[in-house]
Amino acid sequence: MACNIRTIFVASLASIVFLTSLYHHHHLFHPQPIISSENLPLHPHIHPNYAIQEHHHHQQQIVPDSIPSVSILLPAWEVLVVVSPATPIPPDFIAGPFTCLFPNNVSSPAKPAGFLPAPYRTTFKCDFPTILHRRLPFPQPILTRSPERSTLPQSPELLRWNFLVYDSVSTENDVALFVKGLNHRQGGYRLANEFRCVFGDDDGVNGVKTTVTTSYQEVFRCRIPETSAFSNSGGGRIRISLEMSEQKRVVPSLAYYTPARKVVVEQPKSLLCACTMVYNVAKFLKEWVVYHSSIGVDRFILYDNESDDDLQRVVQELVQEGYNVTILFWLWPKTQEAGFSHSAIYANTSCSWMMYIDVDEFVYSPSWLNSPNPSHQMLKSLLPQSPSSKIGQVMISCYEFGPSNQSSHPLMGVTQGYNCRRRSDNRHKSIVLLDAVDESLLNVIHHFKLKQGYREMKMSVEDAVVNHYKFQAWSEFKTKFRRRVSAYVVDWMQEMNPESKDRTPGLGFVPVEPEGWLEKFCEEYDERLKDLTRRWFGFESPPADVGKDE
Repeated sequence: MACNIRTIFVASLASIVFLTSLYHHHHLFHPQPIISSENLPLHPHIHPNYAIQEHHHHQQQIVPDSIPSVSILLPAWEVLVVVSPATPIPPDFIAGPFTCLFPNNVSSPAKPAGFLPAPYRTTFKCDFPTILHRRLPFPQPILTRSPERSTLPQSPELLRWNFLVYDSVSTENDVALFVKGLNHRQGGYRLANEFRCVFGDDDGVNGVKTTVTTSYQEVFRCRIPETSAFSNSGGGRIRISLEMSEQKRVVPSLAYYTPARKVVVEQPKSLLCACTMVYNVAKFLKEWVVYHSSIGVDRFILYDNESDDDLQRVVQELVQEGYNVTILFWLWPKTQEAGFSHSAIYANTSCSWMMYIDVDEFVYSPSWLNSPNPSHQMLKSLLPQSPSSKIGQVMISCYEFGPSNQSSHPLMGVTQGYNCRRRSDNRHKSIVLLDAVDESLLNVIHHFKLKQGYREMKMSVEDAVVNHYKFQAWSEFKTKFRRRVSAYVVDWMQEMNPESKDRTPGLGFVPVEPEGWLEKFCEEYDERLKDLTRRWFGFESPPADVGKDE
């Protein structure tokens, strides 16, 4: 009997050792792949009607100096932490230090990342720790000023950037939601009747629901319910989201409904404004603003896509000098089309026409070449002079300039430093009548769909042209590898669509200077705008900020 027991014990022990060795062999030689932050399943572990609640979890009792917040996983394993609007952080406290505290005593430094408006919310960014990349579900961190480690309770799952209502903007009649993860590709749009807007209750059960009228790109427009339908809870803040009607599933949301501003005394609209999305353009901005202001742009609206240079300081200096420049914090990655859609509503009460060009683009007309001085009527003369023309969009062709043998940013500015371009024009940029923009807000490459009854006018290169200083000195150009701003353009470091017109001919998939870069794209010397701006502005010394390295 004792012999049988010993035999059974030895056999069982051997089986355990054998199975354990198999387990370790599998995990050592067949490790689980690290999950990509840009190709994650949409909330695989959470309830379909997951409601966003700021991350309280009795934090004050568990983690000293913790701050209620909600967190989103962005591309490249960045975590965006949005502080609850109910607990704003005083400006003198924002400098920190702050920490993102994850379960299992894992932490990551948190850095200030700007502010979200309506309602005002402070944001921070931290890296999602590598040790957690293979563990699903990904937990939200607790934002704290204390570096002390604590044993945290079960954390809610990180929200995903690829499935999120991230912003909104209102008119007097409706509200536009900006949503990732529903209309995935250019031209592939789901029907508006597949969705409903949900005001108030995040879970879609008790919220007020209204009709969605348009669904294009990342923009969904909704009817506004009667104000009597809302309760007075939440300090007047009304969360707004989108419900997929058939699945009864509500998209997680960071957006709030803010009624459109009612102006008691209407101010006259500026005839011509300019809008662009920017990232670290402090050294270029003054040249661009001063030039376009001198030829007729009344106001500039900059959508700041996470700049970390001296942009704020340069804008403050321009404002002090009398230029009308506004910065809107727009941290959302790959959302240029959505940003321009937002601007078509945001600026409609203050601007009649909007020029959509980048900071490396300068508009001029060859007819100005003999003008001794710039005039505020120059650009405005390109616009239709009669409303009866029903022209809603003026399109201007682009000439693309090459590095022109410049090895660093030209001290005198881009108009003086780059003088050699491709021979043929490529693409165009637009000046748009905001009242003529279609309700869908659909736009592609600085070009909007117009309401029925309006038409476009394309100008000849003899009448107007955009000098696009696209292929600059390599030290400047390589920053384009950071991340393409369009939602529908592949990032250059992804080995996809190598023949795309968005890619630079001869450029690989890594930010390494191609051989012969200094002489590339030089087919024709063109110094017309260079000579014109030198005559107008002198350039006896470098313009402020132009020569500084940020």
